[in-house]
Amino acid sequence: VFDPTFAVPPAAAANFCRHSPSPSPSSASKMKLATLLVVGLSAASAFGVAPASTTLKKSLSKPALVVNSPLRTKDAAAASSPLFRDPAVTRGGAVPGWAAYNEALDKNPLTAKACTSLVGWALGDLLAQLFISGGPFDMKRFLTLSVFGFIYHGPSGHYFYNWLDSKIEGTGAGAVATKVAIDQIFWCPIFMSVFFAYLGLVNGDGLAAIGDKIKNDLLSACQGSWKVWPLVHAVNFKFISTKHRLVFINGVQIAFNMFLSIIGTKK
Repeated sequence: VFDPTFAVPPAAAANFCRHSPSPSPSSASKMKLATLLVVGLSAASAFGVAPASTTLKKSLSKPALVVNSPLRTKDAAAASSPLFRDPAVTRGGAVPGWAAYNEALDKNPLTAKACTSLVGWALGDLLAQLFISGGPFDMKRFLTLSVFGFIYHGPSGHYFYNWLDSKIEGTGAGAVATKVAIDQIFWCPIFMSVFFAYLGLVNGDGLAAIGDKIKNDLLSACQGSWKVWPLVHAVNFKFISTKHRLVFINGVQIAFNMFLSIIGTKK
């Protein structure tokens, strides 16, 4: 046990110092180096600096590009990345008014499709009169065909294609071919007959004259349709949704309406 009252005699202390070996220069250098290392590590630990090997080991154990990648996170992917979009949301994109048009199709589909066909038939007759028929512009004919698109083509197309899609579901080859056949074999003659009857009534023709018009021009109108619409409707029934069928049809039908406006007003 250490006794603080115990004192070493001066003579003994002097004798101990004379006989103690003095450190060599190399030993002194080693001691200084070890002291510096201990002090350096202590200072680094005091300031929160971890050794490089430890930091590297931690970074390799949890790679940020893999663990924190949005592609590996199910819930946050759709919210954080612009590549994941909600398919239920309709975006306007580069087409002005497209989002508003889709909203109108959802809220008032009959009115929206009637207006769509009004524009399609109006453009078809306008182009036909400007570039094919020639002569002065016939406003009565223009309004007659535009109104037909609004009161019959749009509403009838809305109900017919909704019914057809409900009865024959799917986009397989068999379903598409069946829909095209029904459209062209049954719906096309009905539609053309109504078209000729409407024009005859607007012009004040009697039933006999309307009947003669249908008998003389129905086959020609259907043959013109069969050259264009089977392929168009194959694309329509394969790739286009039910609510967008009329806008797709009217986009193509602008050119076909030029043909109908000419054959419909032929004397």
